[in-house]
Amino acid sequence: MSNPTTDHGFTPVPANPETLFTLIKLPTKEPPLATPVSSTPVPATPLSQRIQNYAKSHLPKPTYHHSMRVYHYGLAIKRYAFPEWTFSDETYFLTCMLHDIGTTGENLNATRLSFEFFGGFLALDILQNSSSSSDGEGDGAVASRAQAESVAEAIIRHQDLRDVGSITAVGQLVQLATIFDNIGGHAQLVHDDTVEDVIGHYPRLKWSSCFARTVGEEVRLKPWAHTTALGDFEGKILGNPYNKFE
Repeated sequence: MSNPTTDHGFTPVPANPETLFTLIKLPTKEPPLATPVSSTPVPATPLSQRIQNYAKSHLPKPTYHHSMRVYHYGLAIKRYAFPEWTFSDETYFLTCMLHDIGTTGENLNATRLSFEFFGGFLALDILQNSSSSSDGEGDGAVASRAQAESVAEAIIRHQDLRDVGSITAVGQLVQLATIFDNIGGHAQLVHDDTVEDVIGHYPRLKWSSCFARTVGEEVRLKPWAHTTALGDFEGKILGNPYNKFE
């Protein structure tokens, strides 16, 4: 029988990654192995196909590539550091595909909400309403309410970096993977060969300058936006050591 907690990542884990790393005794673990893209395939489900098609048609190409890198990096991190996390690759894939849907020019200007909050609300509708997507493979496939809510929760909180409290396991994973791709954080979790293979499949396409502009535009439009809680996030994005691949 399906269990929403384990299948869709509602298991609570520490919001502070350093607390989490202490619990899993990360410093004593062997370094991560290389995890090629071929070993973390996109789930072959109608829902995954529909949402991937939606992302391809609604996201700028650099943002789509970022979303795919976050998927592959996240699964590599999960296999290395958190093999006991049981949520489905599909739920994580849906989260990755939609986590930055609120950053498109249309969506940034459609609301006064911070982009990740609006993105979470959009994801709820897109996942549960097949008519929200464009025509293509997988049309008609919808998420269960539990799966859609897990994805929305993770999207809303994917920039909610905290020292205390808890977050869902899928939310923590998308945080770790986005922080890695955006600013080079938590590099001890990903083998260098994994990075080269993932970027080889999904080039960065000047992602850092692209995302820094988006962050700056959101703050200009919405000086109250949650992004402001991250301090000089633009500077951290532009200082990403993986910019050498751009």
